[in-house]
Amino acid sequence: MFAAISMSRNPREDDSMSNKIPHRIGLSAAILLCFSLAGNVYAGNLVLEAQTMDRSADPCTDFFQFANGKWLAANPVPADRARYGAYDEVTERNLSALKTIAEDAAAGTTKGAAATLVGAFYRSGTDEARIEAAGLKPLAAELAGIDAVGTRAELIAIIAHQHRRGINSVFTFFVDQDAKNTQRYIPQLAQGGLGLPDRDYYLKGDAKTRVIRSKYVAHVARMFGLLGDAPAQARLNAATVMALETGLARASMTKVQLRDPQATYHLMGVAGLARRSGYRGWAGYFRHIGLAAPGDVNVAQPKFFAQAGHMLAATALPQWKTYLRWQLINATAKDLAQPLVEADFDFYGRTLAGTKELQPRWKRVLITIDHTAGEALGELYVEKFFGPAAKAGALDMVANIKLAMRDRIASLEWMGAATKQQAMKKLDTLVVKIGYPDVWRDYRALRIDDASFAANTLRANAFEFARGLAKLGKPIDRKEWGMTPPTVNAYYNPTMNEMVFPAGILQPPLFHVDADAAANYGNTGATIGHELTHAFDDEGRQFDADGNLKSWWTKEDEKNFLRRVSGIEKQFDEFAPIDAIHINGKLTAGENIADLGGLKIALQALKKSLAGKPQPADIDGLTVDQRFFVAYAQSFRENMRSEKLRLQLATDPHAPAKYRVIGPLANMPEFADAFACTGNRSPLRPAGQRVNIW
Repeated sequence: MFAAISMSRNPREDDSMSNKIPHRIGLSAAILLCFSLAGNVYAGNLVLEAQTMDRSADPCTDFFQFANGKWLAANPVPADRARYGAYDEVTERNLSALKTIAEDAAAGTTKGAAATLVGAFYRSGTDEARIEAAGLKPLAAELAGIDAVGTRAELIAIIAHQHRRGINSVFTFFVDQDAKNTQRYIPQLAQGGLGLPDRDYYLKGDAKTRVIRSKYVAHVARMFGLLGDAPAQARLNAATVMALETGLARASMTKVQLRDPQATYHLMGVAGLARRSGYRGWAGYFRHIGLAAPGDVNVAQPKFFAQAGHMLAATALPQWKTYLRWQLINATAKDLAQPLVEADFDFYGRTLAGTKELQPRWKRVLITIDHTAGEALGELYVEKFFGPAAKAGALDMVANIKLAMRDRIASLEWMGAATKQQAMKKLDTLVVKIGYPDVWRDYRALRIDDASFAANTLRANAFEFARGLAKLGKPIDRKEWGMTPPTVNAYYNPTMNEMVFPAGILQPPLFHVDADAAANYGNTGATIGHELTHAFDDEGRQFDADGNLKSWWTKEDEKNFLRRVSGIEKQFDEFAPIDAIHINGKLTAGENIADLGGLKIALQALKKSLAGKPQPADIDGLTVDQRFFVAYAQSFRENMRSEKLRLQLATDPHAPAKYRVIGPLANMPEFADAFACTGNRSPLRPAGQRVNIW
């Protein structure tokens, strides 16, 4: 599938809150720290935290421990999380700041449209008594609609209805740019409809996967029981769901296959889709979502839609109705009464990710608001806390890193002049967004009230669906953001050729405008370099300066590039973080390329920023270069539960944190020089195996 926001430095989807794996990238639910507090919390050299280092470790042989050892020992994973790292520190420290904003809005002390929406949403989510008393009532109309299905036409109509409410039954629909003509928006269809994190959970035969499948079926049966089904019927229903989802999984592309943008681009009209899929109900689907004449549609996985079409035409309606009831409760359980919340968390939190305890309701509510109406929340934050200094400092760093990237492209020995010219063009046209949108989203059409948290969430999903449909036929919105201002993350969007840094990532311990330059460049500078490198990684390099999926490489340069990519794939294939489970080098290739390139570019940019100036003094006994590398490693400090680590290795395009540190450093003589690593103590790979792409 083709998703605009497909690349980010840090996968920060909140484990205990997000109970499904979405078709787009998992976004952070972390909330911002007000910058007025930064100086009090991080006195002295800021950002680089020397007191968290383990100086007894040898930086040459165990740099992750050297940079983070004391922090790792002092920060076990909290009970309500599956992992805990630098980005989670920001989350936990700052949710309380956002809680104050939401509570002020709920009390009516903050005025304005954004405050009215956030206040009502927050009141509805924190009114436990009303939520418990309502039980399943918020779903009554939805359940009645499913129960009333009696024909194939009504089946596709209810699927369309669920899609409009943010429930991705059977497959996924969204509107995005045409990857080969980015001046227009088109409808997009992509595989979906699964309750487990990935197709492989349905198909692999190893013991651990079989156990998870068994527990999943038991969980589905438990949820049907909470819907009111008798135990025997609930078990039969769970078996029906598993059979249908397994059929969809068999036709789904793997996560590695999904990384090829050419493989997920298949433009066709409704008639062509009907012919390719063997299913005649597509015109009815589009009509019911409010799109009578969809025109060109990108069908990301034609084989999947052939299977889905066959199943929609041949599978008995009662089985589909059972599946749709499951999809409904699976999507909404976290917003309903406590028995449903607990059951949902028990599988998606405890079983899949190893999380021990459910997060407090107020945190869960804030995360939901951020996911569904996050720009209203972000508007309140920015108005109160976010100042111009961090934005200016980040823009200055971006400028230096772009200059460093220009130098690196010019000096590449493996790339010819013609390809370099096109790479420079792409670099020069790349857009940078910092902090928050220039134009806030207009939520006037979204009704949020105190009556029902679940109903508010469904209406917010419907608002976003309608907003997407409304893009069709209109000019591309270059001011739109794919992350909310409170997000502690960043991304590169290939079809827009833009990189975006929300305010949430521009704060300690990740960034501070007054911090030591070496620490800032090692941390946030490497993040900027990472996102910039995504424009030229194995996926991003297939898009031109205008964001179109169009080759700008000579055959020889492409061959040279792919040979280097193969080297980094092989390097990461060798790492086995747990139970002899290896990192998937092909799945993680884009992120690994971006980590290595971003680190090299940031180091070069740091050198440029210091050129002609007095050499900075050592701080905490560390030279400039040493502080740069320590800051990089500290940005990845993280403890993780074993269940979550297995889940990450199976589904996440990011390698585990430790390997995102030691992997790039093993290719960098600059690191070995900084810490005088020689002989057997050197972490460097043999010269012929070192990866050097960007």
